[in-house]
Amino acid sequence: MLRTAVLMSCVFSITTGEFVVAGILPEVAGSLGVPIGTAGLIVTAYALGMIVGGPILTAVTAGIDRKRLMVALLVVAAIGNVLSALAPGFVPLLGARVATALVTSTFFAQAIVVAVRSAPPERSATTVARLAFGMNLAMIVGAPVGTAIGSHWGWRAAFLTVGLACLLCLVLVAVLITAPPEESRRSAVAELRVIRRRPVLMALSLTALGNIGVLMVFTYIAPLLTTVAGQPNTRLPMLLVGYGAAATLGNLLGGTLYDRNPHTSQPVLLLLLALALAAAWLTATSPLWATASIMLIGGLSFAIIPGMQARVMSAATEAPTLSMAVNASAYQLAAASAGLLGGFIADSTPGLRTLYLIASVLTIGGLFLSLTSNQTELGSRPTPAPNAVGDSVR
Repeated sequence: MLRTAVLMSCVFSITTGEFVVAGILPEVAGSLGVPIGTAGLIVTAYALGMIVGGPILTAVTAGIDRKRLMVALLVVAAIGNVLSALAPGFVPLLGARVATALVTSTFFAQAIVVAVRSAPPERSATTVARLAFGMNLAMIVGAPVGTAIGSHWGWRAAFLTVGLACLLCLVLVAVLITAPPEESRRSAVAELRVIRRRPVLMALSLTALGNIGVLMVFTYIAPLLTTVAGQPNTRLPMLLVGYGAAATLGNLLGGTLYDRNPHTSQPVLLLLLALALAAAWLTATSPLWATASIMLIGGLSFAIIPGMQARVMSAATEAPTLSMAVNASAYQLAAASAGLLGGFIADSTPGLRTLYLIASVLTIGGLFLSLTSNQTELGSRPTPAPNAVGDSVR
């Protein structure tokens, strides 16, 4: 229990550094003298760092003691966030965010392996859920608190706080975590062969395409709620708390629904998400209805994630650690595309409001990919043997 709590705290601290950007983006843009769309490249840079760093680091560090590796990754995360706080300009800030992102998905993959292998086999799913809850807490607590810190003491203080939190987690891991006995691992080449299978690639593609739209909205949630919907800046921390709470409930609901009916629940949730995004476009200028739409989007955006993770894990059972790292990279590929595309839209003539409509269309693309993946999976199942009685009659 203590080991899981420590690792969950680490996941919370590291991912807060990613989520907090959504709440302080206007302050970053104003302080560094760049347009809001350009400031959104911070999200893109972080995502690109995870896309590259996750699979590569996970593969090349396969033989390193997991505890030492996690301590080293936390050192990089702490330094990266401190450098983000001290960045003298926009380009150095981008570099610091990339350095921080390089270790994020690798740490998460290692933390899951350590936690699961230290828990009873019958509680492995619960253990993974608790680590994932660290991400939810980053959205519910970390991002709003970081936004509040940024509002009162500046955006640099928000990054500095995350860096100090990572430093504290480093100490906790060094003192309290005992690495479990090492299991026999597949080579990096063997695991890469697993990732190349068509069902795995389709599952990873669904993670990327299905999340682009909603991540585009989340990246620019601060200006969408303030500039477009007219909410005051002082309400942003509380609104982010609401978004995070809805995301937590959606995550729990999505996991239950996927367990009950994996082939139906995922397309239905993607359809509902697309409709919620379209509704947000229609009500974007109303403070009340735009806020309600954002909360609904938050719940549905996390309801689709458990099914996507389960699909990847079931398609790549022989390479769970690498597949999880690559899936995180697919998610960050969506985040990178979202930050880049959202920046063009935000700075274009149609403006920020159009983000909702484009996000809805992209989510429909994810819906079609989910349906195609279902058909492929069902079609690949072996055909049952003919019934002997029926054959004799014929």
